[in-house]
Amino acid sequence: MLSAASLGALLVLVSPAVSLAAPRDTVLPYPVLADIENAEYILDINSTLASKRGLEKRACSSYDTAAVGTGNALQSLYYNSGGYYNGGSAWTDVNGVEDLMNQMLYDGTTTWDGIPEAVITNYDSMFTNSPSYDDLGWATLMSWKQCDYLKAHGGDTTECTNRALKYYNIIVGAWDSTCGGGVWWNGNKDYKNAITNELFIYASALGYLRTGQSGLLSNAQLVRSSLSSTNMRNSDGLYNDGLTTSTCSNNGQTTWTYNQIVVASGLSAIYSATGDSSYLDAAQVSIDATIARMESNSILKESCDDASGASECDADQQLFKGIFMKHLQYFLDTANSATLTAKYAGFINAQASGIVHYATGAGYRVGSVWYAANAGGSLFTPKSQSSGMAGLVCAAKYANC
Repeated sequence: MLSAASLGALLVLVSPAVSLAAPRDTVLPYPVLADIENAEYILDINSTLASKRGLEKRACSSYDTAAVGTGNALQSLYYNSGGYYNGGSAWTDVNGVEDLMNQMLYDGTTTWDGIPEAVITNYDSMFTNSPSYDDLGWATLMSWKQCDYLKAHGGDTTECTNRALKYYNIIVGAWDSTCGGGVWWNGNKDYKNAITNELFIYASALGYLRTGQSGLLSNAQLVRSSLSSTNMRNSDGLYNDGLTTSTCSNNGQTTWTYNQIVVASGLSAIYSATGDSSYLDAAQVSIDATIARMESNSILKESCDDASGASECDADQQLFKGIFMKHLQYFLDTANSATLTAKYAGFINAQASGIVHYATGAGYRVGSVWYAANAGGSLFTPKSQSSGMAGLVCAAKYANC
């Protein structure tokens, strides 16, 4: 592994994974969610939707029931006992099992207990030798979520912690000073983009909250600073895909939903570590811009989404809206703020209503289009399935039910 000196004494490697103890929960407790039962939401999106389109508020328990049904369908329709999803890929599969654990943590159940370990075991060698630093970021986040799940059920978190930091330290080697810093997208080191750096910020801050290693927090703050110093965010408040390497300028590529939210969950985690509320203020810029500019009738819509089938999202893009909702949940989890929960509760309910009314077919099969009823353009894949599940779990926790 690289030394701190070889990285210009800027980004630091964390302690060798094999020597780490389990997370020190007595020193760094996990955040406790705020009491939001009686909160009044500020961003009243769903009331507008209800008058326009007949969408209805539902009991949060019904969203939870739908999330469980959607998770069961993900397993029955797509899961292969070899530890992968038919029609999936490594990074989408680890997101899928992260969604399963997220739901089980919410319900306090063990419904799909053995699946996450089977999937990460199947892909571990590939991730360990992967030149795709964004994929490693997703695998790191899944490993931290597995630690949360195991901790909740009295399990040993040493292995998942070691695995998370093994992947993490590979990404550290992708840092250099090109375009003001940040980590590269892959081993070719010819492209710096938003999502890879956002993932690294979040993975770093989560690691600090779980292990107390100060290098993880300093890495999160450093890469956040380098990301902020670029012009990757445009005048609408949205992150384009990345930079043109030769000029270090915004490449003007698509503003995907997931590029707007992983940064917010990362900033919220830094806030949890530092108590500095300016991180929460910064996080809301891209969340609010997404709500204002990346929707159709207040339901998230990727530029490739089309209910009629005139265009369609590819295998990766089908997952992006679910990632937005999952990381909005994570943002609220660590922000621990009734005010912020109230602000976004109506928006969250609108997304879940779209998933339930427009995207979900028989047997809890969820399609890729949320904003309108399927007219031939909604795709039904393991990515669209786990994407819908992520939105439903977020709504079960935080919608204005």
